[in-house]
Amino acid sequence: MDKTAFYNLSYGVYLCTSWDEGRPVGCVANSAMQITSSPATLAVSLNHDNYTNKCVRDTGRFAVAVLGEHADPKLIGRFGFSSSKDTDKFAETPYAVRGKMPVPDDCVCWFSCKVIDTMETATHTVFLGEVLDCEVLKKDAPMTYAYYHKVLKGKTAANAPTYQPDQPAAEEGGKYVCKICKYEYDGATPFEALPDDWVCPICGAPKSQFEKK
Repeated sequence: MDKTAFYNLSYGVYLCTSWDEGRPVGCVANSAMQITSSPATLAVSLNHDNYTNKCVRDTGRFAVAVLGEHADPKLIGRFGFSSSKDTDKFAETPYAVRGKMPVPDDCVCWFSCKVIDTMETATHTVFLGEVLDCEVLKKDAPMTYAYYHKVLKGKTAANAPTYQPDQPAAEEGGKYVCKICKYEYDGATPFEALPDDWVCPICGAPKSQFEKK
């Protein structure tokens, strides 16, 4: 099977949020789509291992925030490469309660949904939600997964529905790779010459969390 065929499907970059006994939680989702227009419904796919999955089940509510191309990449690192179970992802994320759900300020638009059905797969739950409220917050091109990979040089979290293991490189290029989010540094400044307080542009990990491949 040529799994590279999956790279030709189109995805966005979204934050799916919910509540955990009054505490805001969330994770990155790249599989979210409109299902019907009347009544307006959305579907989002969340890995069974994501703590947000549990919170959506418990509350029956979720929000989808659409990230733009100019969104802070560290949002993706914060929400995509750590768990809400033991990390307060909203501690450093400006947000407001919109449509009764926690929604980051740095998004193009948001949808507040009530779960009306679910579908289980081997690794993910697909939540079908009735849209109760939505709003456009700013003008920006919605970020696609292709933009995230090709322009921001970001990697896919292992529990994402679109995750594919990296193909072995043809030859070792001596690149420095973030241990947390797998971002590959390719800047003009040699990695060794970067200041000690430099951090990963995707997940905010310190320079010490990079290893040479």
